[in-house]
Amino acid sequence: MSLEKFINHAVSDWMKGEGPDSDIVISSRIRLARNENAIPFPLVATEEQLEQVIADVSKVVQNVQQDQSDYSMGSLELLRMDQLKGLEKRVLVEKHLISPHLAEESSPGAVVLSENESISIMLNEEDHIRIQCLFPGFQLERAWEQANSIDDWFEIHLDVAFDEKRGYLTSCPTNVGTGLRASVMMHLPALVMTQQINRMLPAINQLGLVVRGIYGEGSDALGNIFQISNQITLGRSEREIIEDLGNVAKQLIEQERQARHSLLESSRLRLEDRIYRSYGILSNARTIESTEATQRLSDVRLGIDMGLIKGTSGTILNELIVLTQPGFLQQYAGEMLSAEQRDERRAKLIRERLRLDEDKTNEGGGVEK
Repeated sequence: MSLEKFINHAVSDWMKGEGPDSDIVISSRIRLARNENAIPFPLVATEEQLEQVIADVSKVVQNVQQDQSDYSMGSLELLRMDQLKGLEKRVLVEKHLISPHLAEESSPGAVVLSENESISIMLNEEDHIRIQCLFPGFQLERAWEQANSIDDWFEIHLDVAFDEKRGYLTSCPTNVGTGLRASVMMHLPALVMTQQINRMLPAINQLGLVVRGIYGEGSDALGNIFQISNQITLGRSEREIIEDLGNVAKQLIEQERQARHSLLESSRLRLEDRIYRSYGILSNARTIESTEATQRLSDVRLGIDMGLIKGTSGTILNELIVLTQPGFLQQYAGEMLSAEQRDERRAKLIRERLRLDEDKTNEGGGVEK
């Protein structure tokens, strides 16, 4: 399979970057945790009870598929974890469609995916049902509307665990209440370069929000990508949670844009040198490890967004931050690879991806970088 065909097949909608403020906000996500009332939480449930959850959700999905007049979500497909190979599960983790916990879990689990992969419903992870809606750019409201409509049809067809005082009951006490986790994934290279991010992160934490890396809890902020989400789910409405996160995200967008402008005004030569060096390395490297590749891609994406690099797609960071992960590299290669082989393949894939844009640019008359 050619790289272009592989990318077209492998890239989810959220990775295409077609959304509001997508020069800074890579994606917006809403996740809702729900449980069936009569079945114990997954941690203590029997395999038979977990199979019942999968069967119940499968029936709900079939009902929704038969009546798309109310729920325009496209086709939905249920994938059982025990029917997927280890590499296939790893790819789903790298695309942010399932959690590492679900991929590693040996008890019955599954995921329901929409055709464009904007909807992902994990079954028997930490909770019976985890509804996730993922959209490109700054679209928290749209993601919430989609997640809320999915939640509605689960409540119509299932007896969901709910307490009048405590709200939705979840396996982890920190999710009790709304069961809502809202998050935005943001590319903030200028705030990192100017070190403004160091004073902003403590302030964000004081507002009841948490800042993590690209793969959530326990992950590093590789490539200057930060995931900002709410910590509090109890005692606040869904609207309040989303509005608070949205307001902080808007401030970060403004601060990042100001920092980019300041860098251009005060340190243009050094900024250009850094960006073009990274572009040159990515265009020519024969081997590159993951951390360096991610940082270089962040530099190139910044150059694209600031108009310093032309003729290269702005989605390159979104795509390659995922496509150069171990699972995708091995899927594209069609075989298992050692770490050294992955570094070689990663460099080759990046070179080919950059060349695709260069070829398209040359066909259109050529653009000088």
